[in-house]
Amino acid sequence: MLNVMLNPDRLVRDRVAEEFNWVQWDCQNQRLYFITCRERSILKCVQFYPQRNCEVVFELSLELPSNTFSSMSFVYLGFDHFHEEKQEGKEMSLVVFTDKIGSMCVCYTHPVEDRREVRYTIAFVHKGCSKTFTVALDQQTLSSTTDLQPLFFHTGYYVCVFIAGHFLHLINTRQQDLLCYSLFLTGAEACLGAVGGTRLVGTHGGASLLDLQSGRIYTPSISPTHLMEFLRGDWPEAQKLAALQCMMVHKGAESELERQVIDWICEDVMSFEAFDQIQEFILASLYRITHQLSPSLDMLLPYSAVFEKKELPVALTMIPGVKCTPDLLSQPVFKSKGRTTPGFWVELQGVCERMKHFESGPNPRFRTTHTQQWSKQHTALGSDKRRASYQRHLEENTKKVLSMVDSCCLDRRTVPLFQEEDPQQKALIGLMVDKLREHLSRHLPQLGKKRIDAVVVNYVAKLLELVHHILETLWQKYKLGPQVLCLKQRSSPEEWSVFHVMLRILEATKGLCLPLPPGYNTVLSVLGVKCVCRHSFLQFVDQSLLQLTEPFVSRLMKDLDNSDTNEALKFSILKRLPEPMLERVCHLWDHPVSSACISRAYVKTRLQNWERNTVRSHSHDPPIECRVLDDREHSFHRPDFLPLSYLTKVLLDQEEKTLNPFEEQENVDACFVEETALKQTLIQLGLEDK
Repeated sequence: MLNVMLNPDRLVRDRVAEEFNWVQWDCQNQRLYFITCRERSILKCVQFYPQRNCEVVFELSLELPSNTFSSMSFVYLGFDHFHEEKQEGKEMSLVVFTDKIGSMCVCYTHPVEDRREVRYTIAFVHKGCSKTFTVALDQQTLSSTTDLQPLFFHTGYYVCVFIAGHFLHLINTRQQDLLCYSLFLTGAEACLGAVGGTRLVGTHGGASLLDLQSGRIYTPSISPTHLMEFLRGDWPEAQKLAALQCMMVHKGAESELERQVIDWICEDVMSFEAFDQIQEFILASLYRITHQLSPSLDMLLPYSAVFEKKELPVALTMIPGVKCTPDLLSQPVFKSKGRTTPGFWVELQGVCERMKHFESGPNPRFRTTHTQQWSKQHTALGSDKRRASYQRHLEENTKKVLSMVDSCCLDRRTVPLFQEEDPQQKALIGLMVDKLREHLSRHLPQLGKKRIDAVVVNYVAKLLELVHHILETLWQKYKLGPQVLCLKQRSSPEEWSVFHVMLRILEATKGLCLPLPPGYNTVLSVLGVKCVCRHSFLQFVDQSLLQLTEPFVSRLMKDLDNSDTNEALKFSILKRLPEPMLERVCHLWDHPVSSACISRAYVKTRLQNWERNTVRSHSHDPPIECRVLDDREHSFHRPDFLPLSYLTKVLLDQEEKTLNPFEEQENVDACFVEETALKQTLIQLGLEDK
């Protein structure tokens, strides 16, 4: 268009389209969209360049309703009041929305056949699919409505469909899989703020709204305040999930908004029936952070925990009064001849090619719940050498993650995390890094090894930082200090609230097989022993909800006195410890039981050393010695009491080596035997002194 205006003499030669009945001009990006309907409806786009040339860069076949346009339709090429009033409610509405990250949506309505419902289709070109929505209208407000033509506009990556007085549908263009990721508002909530909404048209590519009555232009945006009202209000769970996703992915970069969501989680900490809000908060936040760094990971990283369920809840697959019909789109044709610099068309073509590649195989999204299966495979590795090598590999992964976390959390150390060895969590961190790296290398090798390694380490580090950030927010919210870890002080209501939230975080991350920051289980166990009764605490331990870490047991032995109640608790904890940990912590308790444990370990060590030296000294006759030791090992009836077992073993070995007086011996001194026998006889008769 600009080219023609600057060069009117080239009008015939630079004709870019013929026989079209719909056209849309994108002034910001200098693109002209138009539809030709010779045999079928084909959407084309002409890209204009600063060098005053242009080319057709895009074509897409659309399945539009028959008799689509009875007259020429112009979009974003000015506004004609007479044309709008004449065609109001009769013409089909069609608009194209694009985003710089490589997304394109074609939105159009269907002819009104029944005033009781409205149909419209959103074609997600970047996803290769379309969805047709059929919405039942409220009959009470239908009589006062003359225009049933939906208004299309967009904000961020949400396409908005609006009919004043009826509904406002905010459709998620990134996660269009389920209805529960899009907001559908009716009644008083279906409004556009201070804008009346009865006489609105889109402008500036659908990113702004023009109020025909006042002449004002508005820029629409989603209100975080209203989203928080959805979370706290009495709304269906599908709408709550859509609001949470919108806040964390679309608005989540705002720290104050993130704090409000954490407060909401604390207020309503129990999981909903259809979804777990803590799992959704964690995955959506990680998705937003990683997508900002690398948009190409859009199809590979999880953004919701809903798909980890074996069966999708019915509450998340439907919205009352809304019917959704999915369909596949034909593949778009990109016709650029090389003039296009890296930008929108390159991004859109790359997204479409990746989508086509991913659809050819199984679901490409990374499944965190598979970590448990990978852990079993690691345990089942054939040789000890292979297991040791793989263990060192996992430790290197963990070091990379924790070094990144340490560099980011130096200024936030209110919660005592990342300060202890936690073998279980560190192994899980290393395993997740390894498997996520393997997943991205398989599906997106063009990123390169270094880039993939950086993305993976950053992803797992952000996960640990996110959990740490939640706890820091809790500590500040309830004004907790270092005294929380002191077992001598009684628990407070604030500590109970934090314990409840931390227990839910443990449950949520365990359900997704996600690692936790080292030290998390220690803090949780300290709060648990303070906040719940001893019987319930031990039940939590037996059910693996709480873990008896070595720092926790050490603190318990030092802080609690030897009252009857505390002594019983210590006994109960000690008998639940594995033997290596028991030997390391028993010396911290000044009690006869701990002294016996220390003695037992000491005697065991000394006798093991003696046995090792004995075997080494008789190495000249290994078959007999080894046979004797093996026989003795199988002869003990009480192997649990190690001192007695080893002492019995030593005595039996010595008895084996002692000469038997009843066995015939060679080279016996007969005179010595006679003298000894005579002397023993005199002693027995009492005649020794005579």
